[in-house]
Amino acid sequence: MYLKNAHFIDWETLAFKKGVHIKVEEGANGGISFVDQIPAGSDVYDCAGKYVTKSFVCGHHHVYSALSRGMNTVKKSPANFLEVLQYIWWALDKCLDQGSIEASALVTAAACAKNGVTFCIDHHASPNAIPGSLEIIAKAFDRVGVGHLLCYEITDRDGLDKAQAGLEETERYIAGGRQGLVGLHASFTVGEDTLAKAVALARKLSSGIHVHVAEGGIDQEDSQKKYGMRVIERYKKAGALDFPKTILGHCLHLDQNERALLAASPVWLAQNAESNMNNNVGAFDWSGLGPNMMFGTDGMHSDMIRSAKIAFFKNQENGGIGYDGFYTRFRNAHRYLSTNGFAGDGANNLVVLDYDPPTDFADYSFVGHILFGLDSCYIESVISQGKLIVRDRKLLTVSEQEINAAAREQADKLWDRMRKA
Repeated sequence: MYLKNAHFIDWETLAFKKGVHIKVEEGANGGISFVDQIPAGSDVYDCAGKYVTKSFVCGHHHVYSALSRGMNTVKKSPANFLEVLQYIWWALDKCLDQGSIEASALVTAAACAKNGVTFCIDHHASPNAIPGSLEIIAKAFDRVGVGHLLCYEITDRDGLDKAQAGLEETERYIAGGRQGLVGLHASFTVGEDTLAKAVALARKLSSGIHVHVAEGGIDQEDSQKKYGMRVIERYKKAGALDFPKTILGHCLHLDQNERALLAASPVWLAQNAESNMNNNVGAFDWSGLGPNMMFGTDGMHSDMIRSAKIAFFKNQENGGIGYDGFYTRFRNAHRYLSTNGFAGDGANNLVVLDYDPPTDFADYSFVGHILFGLDSCYIESVISQGKLIVRDRKLLTVSEQEINAAAREQADKLWDRMRKA
């Protein structure tokens, strides 16, 4: 397809090119090029007065939480982070079945698309519906047209048989040709044998680990009590920090030695500011952690502009990260995907912005406009892997009305199972 008369913003250099014609290739690793003439009979999208730039990536999401919005199933008001897990998220994931997983994935993929997120890195859990769960999610994302990197959250908390099922689901999914990671819940729910098996599987599949790290103080307390070392030291010893594909979510309660170990490793960190605020577990401190940091939503929503802004403002409490640091971290998920050879985030992933700025909009002011002006409401259209999946703020690949209707039906059933559990 061709984008006509577009104002193009290079996402890496922030250089502006006004009134250009852009040829967009299709494919998982497709590119773009600038042309002087558009061939007659081509598929043309007139972008006069609109801005076009690279779309976004979510560095850490939770499809499984999509049907939790407004639920009234919690049997006890949580008093701490562990009870948040026990009475909300673990209660929910145990009641997921194939229908609710599919509905959750479609809702999440649709929300990603409309927010300009054309690639999602997800961390899934459904302990009573493990086999085939990753493929259900993948097919839902494929249907909407959003790229993905999935994993199953392996944990011992529901029994060693469920941990083994998670390992088998992971191997089946990745060995079958899908790109994925080896997921773990958190250190305090993963024993030595399961951790060793997960690391061995990641090595066997040339993959990496995707795990929650020190989100709450319980993670460190448990690790020191059981293993005589802190969480990052434990993962270092197990080999989980050896993989450049490894993603560590949260990383709030770290000491200086752990920070040094992470900075010296090739792994990536995903900050989830709103989730941390919501769970009252502490704030992310970026100091001494190295350059490999990106933003996620942790299942709170699918809006990466919003997530990045909140992280920027929250980081002001820890000395700030500056405009350059903010934008680098906002775009680092692209670097994570490209350097690790994952497909689906090529140059042909774009957003069309219907933004009429009240002040000068140029390379020097672009990041300031993201922080203090641009929101997802200005995303008019979205191109994923060279295909238009959102136009004039409407999904083209699926019926959002049908997806939401099906999701409401599945949510009712899910909540009923949770009340009866």
